[in-house]
Order: sequence, then C-alpha cells, then structure tokens
Amino acid sequence: MKTSQPAPAHASDQALWSRTLVLFTRVERELSQALQRRHGISLSEFRSLENLHRADNGELRMQDLAERVGLGQSSVTRLVGRLEKTGYAHKDLCPSDKRGVYAVITEDGRRRYQDACVTYVEVLSSVLNTFAADPELGPTVQALRGAHGLR
Repeated sequence: MKTSQPAPAHASDQALWSRTLVLFTRVERELSQALQRRHGISLSEFRSLENLHRADNGELRMQDLAERVGLGQSSVTRLVGRLEKTGYAHKDLCPSDKRGVYAVITEDGRRRYQDACVTYVEVLSSVLNTFAADPELGPTVQALRGAHGLR
C-alpha cells in the first residue's frame, strides 16, 4: 500500500502566492475604481498623497516617493505632474542640492487625501469581507488578517 506524501513546501507556497495575487489584483481593482469614481484620483495618486501626507514637512525626494509607491523615476515624475495640474502637490528644489527635486503636498492635496482615505478604508474592508466568504480566497484573507491580529 502506497502512502501519500505531503506536497513539497514549494508547491503549497506557489498555491498560496497565486491566491494572494488573485486577491491583491481584485482588491486593487475595486480600490482603483472607487477612488477614480468618487475622488477623481488613481490608486497611485492616492498612495503618493498618502506618503506625502505622512512625510516630515509633507515632502519627499522624488526618488524616495518612487520607491515607496513602487514606480520608476519617470513614472513618478509624470504622476507628480498630474498632481501638480490638480493642485494637490508641487515640485520643489532641494535647497542644499539644486539637483534634488522634492514632491510637496499642498493643503488641497491633504484634503483630497483625507477624503479619499475614508473611501479607501471603507472599500478595502468591504472587499476583504466579501472575499473572506469566498471558498477559494477566504483562507487567504483570514491568513492575512490573522497575521496582523485582525480577525
């Protein structure tokens, strides 16, 4: 009689990662649609405003913002350009190094972030609650919440 061997760890890791990516993609889509519909900003713009809002003096070097948001340098430059056009941020030169450029949040940007943050939190919780009931994605949601004591 042949006994069943447990699946190698890498196979279960791959399955977990696959479910995590499916969950991530679906949550990101819902967040993106809600932020665009209700506040006229993209998810990347929201995350940029969030990082600027939390930064000392409301400013970050462009390369630091790019790293925190997960974008390349040219993409974050275009993103900050869009935020400038809407009045939510502006660029400023580093006083000690004229080659250094900062993204700086404006008061309008702070207000837009705070309004959008309410939507972000509502939609995130709602979507995660919905997926928690899904037989395929529920265990992943519970694992993520359990890892942070959020059950």
